[in-house]
Amino acid sequence: MTALQFTLGIPLLAAVLLALTGQRPWAATLNLWAAGAGFISSAWLAWGVLERGPLGGGASQFYIDSFNVYLIALTAFVGATTALFSRPYMAQEEHSGRLSAKRLRLYHASYQGFLFTLQLALSTNNLGVLWVAMEGATLATVLLVSLYRTPEAIEAAWKYFIICGVGIALALFGTVLVYFAAAQVIPDPEQALLWSELARHRAELEPVVMAIAFVFLLVGYGTKVGLVPMHTWLPDAHSEGPTPMSAVLSGLLLNVALYAVVRMKILTDGALAAHPGVHDPHLPGYLMMGFGLLSFLVAGLFLHRQRDIKRLFSYSSIEHMGLMTFAFGLGGPLATFAGLLHMTVHSLTKSAIFITVGHASHIAGSQGMEQIRGLIRTQPVVGWGLLIGTATIAGFPPFGVFVSEFLLLSATMAAQPWLTLPLLAGLAVAFAGLFRHVQPMVYGDLPEGQQAVQANMWPVAIQLALVLWLGLAIPAFLAQWFDQATLLISGEGLL
Repeated sequence: MTALQFTLGIPLLAAVLLALTGQRPWAATLNLWAAGAGFISSAWLAWGVLERGPLGGGASQFYIDSFNVYLIALTAFVGATTALFSRPYMAQEEHSGRLSAKRLRLYHASYQGFLFTLQLALSTNNLGVLWVAMEGATLATVLLVSLYRTPEAIEAAWKYFIICGVGIALALFGTVLVYFAAAQVIPDPEQALLWSELARHRAELEPVVMAIAFVFLLVGYGTKVGLVPMHTWLPDAHSEGPTPMSAVLSGLLLNVALYAVVRMKILTDGALAAHPGVHDPHLPGYLMMGFGLLSFLVAGLFLHRQRDIKRLFSYSSIEHMGLMTFAFGLGGPLATFAGLLHMTVHSLTKSAIFITVGHASHIAGSQGMEQIRGLIRTQPVVGWGLLIGTATIAGFPPFGVFVSEFLLLSATMAAQPWLTLPLLAGLAVAFAGLFRHVQPMVYGDLPEGQQAVQANMWPVAIQLALVLWLGLAIPAFLAQWFDQATLLISGEGLL
């Protein structure tokens, strides 16, 4: 458990230290080193699980298996690379007068607190603690969204807090229903919310109660995933908060919320499959497919109407989260593998894109796409980063996003061929929406007032290189994780 203790303890300790001493000049360096140390400990944890199998379970409050361990490592990695970008970016924000030293203190403490709540949500074995951790992530995000204290930022933070507050309340009611169903079959009430115990008794859970619970949990946690029609907080939060927050919000928080939904689907599938005459055993999958496809298509259309560059890519996040939700709802080994791969490549690509967007906004002095022009001439490394990142997220081969989307299309053609056409249409609409806006930002006429800035593009290069690698050849250890997670999600690899 030592690696897990470090993975959780480092961001928690860093958050406390930064809250107490965050106005010191070395606060940004401490934030970076803490994020880097967190990634090293998470890699240590992942290697141990790969070598020795699941960690915890039973009566333990923590449980690490092949599904969440790679998400823990991915969360720590994106947190570390974003912290590397954050250090010079936030210093420039302070230099420009947008942030005071006191606000930077709040930013650094909230950043580490945000990472801690995500890692806690991923590693806990207790569904109640999962809910608490998701609420903690909500509160940390509210502080980050409202960091600039402009009227627009305050409005976006309140909108996020109210909408996600309602969502998390629905998730709480769903968790209570799961406890009610578990209390009938698990004698020890202290273990009735432990996922490992629920998974062992999933066939004995009352199917009607579990079906109702899943609806509440899907809508509740789906609000944080950004599923349509509960998505309206996400574009505002992205556009008004600091850019490093957008990178971790899009690349990490949405993944963790979807992880919670999939965990609940595993339990509900087991309960319904054991009582096929009570409810359609495919009900959870159909609900996820419906919400996912709706989100995918609506977000693709809204890409065409955006004028703010951060709102543009926030709708791209909604689109891709819809695609992942659809994949896990479709089920089957191929679609599930595609969903897991897409979670990985989307996180890496989208955080890289938001880092590039932050530099582009500094160059133009605005987030309005009408003011961002000619990046390829103003600062070629930023222009190329935006162009390659957009091509990657749009599904160009040979990047990993293309591979995951191709696998999902193949699975859809085999299982639900009539849904292949709307998927292809949605991909085409999203592709057109992205390049309609990105092409003039990269190649358009250079307006007055743009100037070069000191751009730290190393995180972008590292993350896009990894996405390219995953498109060309998935490493054996990662493929093994995905295979084991696919078996677990399908119910075959459970305890």
